[in-house]
Amino acid sequence: MSQQKSDYVDDTEIDETLDGLADDETIEEAVANLEENGFEVIVVDSADDALETIQSQIPAGASVMNGHSTTLEEIGFDDYLSEGDHEWESLPDQIWSIDDDEERQAARRDSQTADYFLGGINAVSQTGELVAADLSGSRIGAYPFAAGNVLIVTGANKIVPTLEDALDRLESVAYPLENERAQEAYGVESAIAKQLIFRQEVEEGRTTVVLVREQLGY
Repeated sequence: MSQQKSDYVDDTEIDETLDGLADDETIEEAVANLEENGFEVIVVDSADDALETIQSQIPAGASVMNGHSTTLEEIGFDDYLSEGDHEWESLPDQIWSIDDDEERQAARRDSQTADYFLGGINAVSQTGELVAADLSGSRIGAYPFAAGNVLIVTGANKIVPTLEDALDRLESVAYPLENERAQEAYGVESAIAKQLIFRQEVEEGRTTVVLVREQLGY
């Protein structure tokens, strides 16, 4: 069963000043700077709109992989992908049907080169950078180069003024919540082991940020 932020946020100490919902002016500035840095940006009003946007972005027959993302769970993407009511090649279904550990790990690495890789992000700066981290790198490994196309979904609560603030948000909001989730889900602690600062997309149309005017993920 998937876990939501509300399942453990009350037990976690975070810097709430870096998790507030951005106003329209802030969103507009962030979008302008993200686009200036080469990212495509689609702003939507709700989680339902975000799922519909994703559905419209991925063509039939494309291979699709997703990294773990509370945001993707919250908008219903994980359920939609696993239920199979689409015409995509679902790589997670293939991967998790493999019993052999080494073969499954190899398939996970191969999936980084999916036609479309989806995930979340831990912070968005108004100056146009994206910041994220993983324990294993299985999510952010695809973002810089490996995947053919990247779709990043984020709530407007992750917009902060500067890159320094974005790095601070990773440490003081995203990590404490992910650490709590990991302990509840897997019985182990998480870590900011592999970190990405995505400053610019140089391949036109490759990376799209779906920005939702809601409080989503962490």
